[in-house]
Amino acid sequence: MIRPIRRAAGLCLLLLAALLVNAARVQVVDSPELDRNPANRRGPIARYSEPRGDILAGDRVITGSRDTREQLRFERVYPQGPMYAPVTGYASQTYGTSLVEHTEDAALSGADPLLSAIPLWNDLTRSRRPGGKVFTTIEPAAQEAAFRGLAGRRGAVAALEPSTGRILALVSSPSYDPGELSGTGPATRAAWHRLTSAATQPMLNRAIRQTYPPGSAFKIVTAAAALDAGLVRNVDAPTDTPEPYVLPGTRTRLPDATEGCGGASLAYAVQWSCNSVMAALGARTGLPAILRTAESFGFNDRSLRIPARVAPSNFDTRMSVDQVALSSIGQFNTTATPLQMAMVAAAVANGGQLRRPYLVDRVTTAGGRTVRQYHQRHYRQAMNPSTAHRLQRLMIRVVEDGTGRNAAVPGARVGGKTGTAQHGPDNTGIPYAWFIAWAQGDDAVQPGVAIAVVVEDAEAIRGRVSGNGSAAPIARAVISAVLETQPTR
Repeated sequence: MIRPIRRAAGLCLLLLAALLVNAARVQVVDSPELDRNPANRRGPIARYSEPRGDILAGDRVITGSRDTREQLRFERVYPQGPMYAPVTGYASQTYGTSLVEHTEDAALSGADPLLSAIPLWNDLTRSRRPGGKVFTTIEPAAQEAAFRGLAGRRGAVAALEPSTGRILALVSSPSYDPGELSGTGPATRAAWHRLTSAATQPMLNRAIRQTYPPGSAFKIVTAAAALDAGLVRNVDAPTDTPEPYVLPGTRTRLPDATEGCGGASLAYAVQWSCNSVMAALGARTGLPAILRTAESFGFNDRSLRIPARVAPSNFDTRMSVDQVALSSIGQFNTTATPLQMAMVAAAVANGGQLRRPYLVDRVTTAGGRTVRQYHQRHYRQAMNPSTAHRLQRLMIRVVEDGTGRNAAVPGARVGGKTGTAQHGPDNTGIPYAWFIAWAQGDDAVQPGVAIAVVVEDAEAIRGRVSGNGSAAPIARAVISAVLETQPTR
């Protein structure tokens, strides 16, 4: 009788061991695959069982959550969705996350271990803390001024604080309401199809993900390279540039949009945007020097994050002399994001030192305890300080008595540079209107803002497109908004 009992006990032990092994296999070996299985709803149910943490611009909450009373209970809402979409991105139960909603997802969803006062508490209890808060560097008044200035036209605005790299405004137009993508079901899928197939590309973040030929706005980079290389020692001295200027090795004449450019000085060429002088200066400076300067400003950097990825701006590393001349005036294959061109203006304003741009200031718990703080960081030395100071004076001339007079702001020093960028087959497209600038209040000890505006207005009359007419008024509105909100320091 003892032997059958032993055998039964052994069988039971064997079965128990098999159960334990199978449980370990399911929980350890197969768990990643089971978690990824679309039929597994436990993860999404837990993820959306609590309101998502908020994103803020200054002290203004720019996101929220709506209780649907459904299985995936809380959906994301955006009170001013189109205005802040290039900052927040979307948080969708169907299509995932983007931009700040993506890069700070762990904190916003409550999954970040730093949100817990006790280390590893979430892992031990398999629970979620309330979503944290993400404070951006955006200044609401500047964001609103940029959004209203574009008024639905295709284009973008990027504004920085030169001394820190804080992004003060980031606007892309036309925009969209991320709240349309928050849920599940036919309405969400229809909104996704409509937005992703629209010819105007409202979901494209033109401020950081679209590159444009920068046109004459790039002449600041060319001037910096020439001054750093010592090719120009007196900015007011005449040059030997012929008019018309023929691109080296070709029969192509480069036109000027203003009179008096033949033999003009560097100061005059920047003030009135002379193509001939700047192209000739770029050809003399040479590819190695201009490439080195362009990359010091951030061109060709594929690693830039704010923390969302920024599309790399391009300056070719191999070119003939005539191509270098065209690239020196922001044409040929030279392209830049609006953020990149704001960085150009910021480096000039900050004495040649370029700070790394950043969009997130800090992350806190729902109760306000700071768990992560982002700090200003040095990015690159774009040019010599003496070069930056000379460029500051030249850019001030552009606004005071040059091609950028529409950017003048009472009570502030404003330095700027206009640009009209040709594009399309044989340059037949409606030109892009650019304006880059920096500004310093009369009572301030340092510049408070650097900005880039691009307008790609397909409805405009070709001959009337200009950086001063289309882009400079938007820059002026943003500059005014920033300087009015910044304390004197």
